[in-house]
Amino acid sequence: MTLPAELQPGERALLTCRRQWLRLYPLLVARALAAIVSIAVPIVVFGRTTGFDGTARMVAIVASVLWAGYWLVRGYFTWYRYQRDVWVITDQRLLDGLRRHWFHRQVASTDLVDIEDVSMRRASLLLMLFDFGDLRVQTAGQQANFLLSGITRPAYVLTVLDAARRQLRGAQRPAHARDRAPARDRSHPRTHVVCRLV
Repeated sequence: MTLPAELQPGERALLTCRRQWLRLYPLLVARALAAIVSIAVPIVVFGRTTGFDGTARMVAIVASVLWAGYWLVRGYFTWYRYQRDVWVITDQRLLDGLRRHWFHRQVASTDLVDIEDVSMRRASLLLMLFDFGDLRVQTAGQQANFLLSGITRPAYVLTVLDAARRQLRGAQRPAHARDRAPARDRSHPRTHVVCRLV
């Protein structure tokens, strides 16, 4: 899988996540049904009233092909955006990548050491049954918030993110400080888990 940005020397990708499949396939089905209905209904109505003969028939065929092509293009770019709307957790950063079409690219990143607060939210029974939800990451960087919206297995993603942050903080501490038993740090970034049934 292509990452939204090149990794730095020595940096490793730990986890790549995207929105849950329920955010894609129902939308594709709805657009396919809209395309079929919008083509079939006019053909049936005109066929039973005025009929399709000669030029009218040719116009109807061309219009139907063009309209079907329009919906196919919309469906393709819906799938394209889903496949390229990703979040990547590395051992140093959190990356947020999005591509809406071939000529669009949006990438944001924050260092794990800049993360101040992480909260998880699943606010309905459907989200809990299919195990997806939101992670909101507050940072001290240029982009104040990262929203990992509708991701699969948010609790697992939260675990991976917290483990990477702890490991990075431990690696950055001096050797003599790592040997001592750490005192309680009241400035430790907090992690909140909020699960509500609506």
